[in-house]
Amino acid sequence: MLKLNKIFHKGGVGSDVFEDRIAPQPEKRKHLMACKNKIRDHLKPLIRAATKEVLGMDRVVEPRFRTQGSWSYDTCIEPAFTPPQEMDWDYGVYLPVTVWEENGPPHKMAQAYFALVEGLLVSLCKKEGWTLLPGKDTCIRVKVASWAHIDLPLYAAPEDEFKKIRERVSLEEAQLKRAFDSAQLSDSFAEEMEQQQWEDLNHVVMATRKGEWMASDPEVVAKWFRDRVDEHNEQLRRVCRYLKAWRDFHWEQGGPTSVSIMIATVHGFDCKPGRDDLAVEHVARHLSTAFLHDLREPGIDNGAEDFNRLKYEERQQAGTRFGQLAMELHSARSLGAHQKDQALFKLKQLFGARMPTDTVLVEPDNGVDAIRATVPSRVSAPVVPSTKAG
Repeated sequence: MLKLNKIFHKGGVGSDVFEDRIAPQPEKRKHLMACKNKIRDHLKPLIRAATKEVLGMDRVVEPRFRTQGSWSYDTCIEPAFTPPQEMDWDYGVYLPVTVWEENGPPHKMAQAYFALVEGLLVSLCKKEGWTLLPGKDTCIRVKVASWAHIDLPLYAAPEDEFKKIRERVSLEEAQLKRAFDSAQLSDSFAEEMEQQQWEDLNHVVMATRKGEWMASDPEVVAKWFRDRVDEHNEQLRRVCRYLKAWRDFHWEQGGPTSVSIMIATVHGFDCKPGRDDLAVEHVARHLSTAFLHDLREPGIDNGAEDFNRLKYEERQQAGTRFGQLAMELHSARSLGAHQKDQALFKLKQLFGARMPTDTVLVEPDNGVDAIRATVPSRVSAPVVPSTKAG
């Protein structure tokens, strides 16, 4: 038997294992952050100026912006094939609405909001050499590099709920200024502080290109996942990244969505301390049946939404591939100490060229770790019949 954990996760300075090879490159992260900041700085004053005349509000309000999706969950990875795969940054635009009807803002505002933001981005895209991609119904997509795009979903929430956020952030800023004797906080730091308060928004809707308002609050998913990581540990987040990288290698296009993989992984996760290889194998075995069915999570929306977007034939294919992943991982672990090269060959077939080939990272497994990584199961106490001495 072999231990393959260090192939996936090693930690420490200068580590060059699978976890490190699929992580977003620092220069790409920096580029995407610069692009989303340019979008924010361009849109903020222009949307603010249009809130009365174009959107029909009774006074001027300022939009808010927020990173969400995989960059918020910290599960973003480098694509396996570029093109057609791309790295994406989800950057929500939030509009404080002064008039809130029973089911959200006035109906006519949705289409105007969508058209406004898309129109305002034309000049910026021309200036930066970006491409505005039409056709997305639930967001505006801006292609900012050959390998990446930024999605801008458009949200609205009651203005009075945004005021609560501003009041709490202003208080915390003042406390921090006193604590650190600082004249001012950086915009990025203030924005991070502000993101901690988004749970105060109780009514969030998303505009669509068709002019509809849809109930949609991405913070619910983000908070649910953060709570699950706190409940288990960082191994859960790493396993999600590994499985997304595996998905990208086996589906150049399509396949299970990242959110569905994340939710299904949580459902099947069993912590394996010090053994990411065992954790991936265990989850893959669960996913081989989970993706054959609907995928719902009561902790997100009371189980209303089916997060498994795959059609029947695609579900069968996904189930088969997840099953093969679990089987081949077990097969690789079952090889002898003299067969490390074969184990690494199997892993490369499963996860692609980014999987390391350093045999030093493969260790013999005497079975003790596997036992330690197994969560003990609760058993019923034996029935002891009453007896009489004598």
